[in-house]
Amino acid sequence: MRTALLQSSGRPGSVDENLKVLDEAADRAAAAGAGLLAAPEMFLTGYAIGDDIGRLAEPADGDSADAIAEIAGRHGLAVAYGYPERDGDTVFNSAQLISAEGVRLANYRKTHLFGCFERDHFRPGEQPVVQAELNGLTVGLMICYDVEFPENVRAHALAGTDLLLVPTAQMHPFQFVAESVVPVRAFENQLYVAYVNRVGREGEFEFVGLSTLAGPDGVARARAGRAQELVFADADPVALAGSREANPYLSDRRPGLYGSLV
Repeated sequence: MRTALLQSSGRPGSVDENLKVLDEAADRAAAAGAGLLAAPEMFLTGYAIGDDIGRLAEPADGDSADAIAEIAGRHGLAVAYGYPERDGDTVFNSAQLISAEGVRLANYRKTHLFGCFERDHFRPGEQPVVQAELNGLTVGLMICYDVEFPENVRAHALAGTDLLLVPTAQMHPFQFVAESVVPVRAFENQLYVAYVNRVGREGEFEFVGLSTLAGPDGVARARAGRAQELVFADADPVALAGSREANPYLSDRRPGLYGSLV
């Protein structure tokens, strides 16, 4: 499945403008044959917007979800995006996947919050593995810091995830995560990882870009630079099956030895 990664911070604080950016990217992605467009963490509203997070947070089935479903349906491709999700009085840092038919397929709440900023504004989610079937692939969702925990990605591998979508807001000086950790996660778990980042300065944070789609061989199929960019790569189920047959990591595990990890 041809996958487009939208490396952009949009316009922080403006949902309407960010929907326009997403619409334009979907048009370009569809024209290039993509079946999936992935946008960064908190793309809908912006990341470093302080108390506006609570004001702009929406339910998973809110007006913006409807607008993105319309974008997905009009352009004929699935869309994954990050946003602040309101559930009653609680706000989660969430990511949602909507199909090319405009159907909400999966909604994930970030389980590992990074730093005081996130802990002040969000409650952590409690469901580590969220998946959906899309174009012959089992697609999983997590967000940014989650991918830095090996147990998280291994749980996806054991649950059969083929393509792990990771909307992120990865900042300086942690660019080694995009450069090194993400390809290793893909290799050690025998899956594709699409890590799609924000870019540029936003409040106190400097986002480093470097969005990538890494394959099960640990090689980056696509790698963005440090500017706003739309990059493409393929998640190939045939190549994935061949890699899994050749790599024995999952079959050679000895879970009985790992009890001390928990």
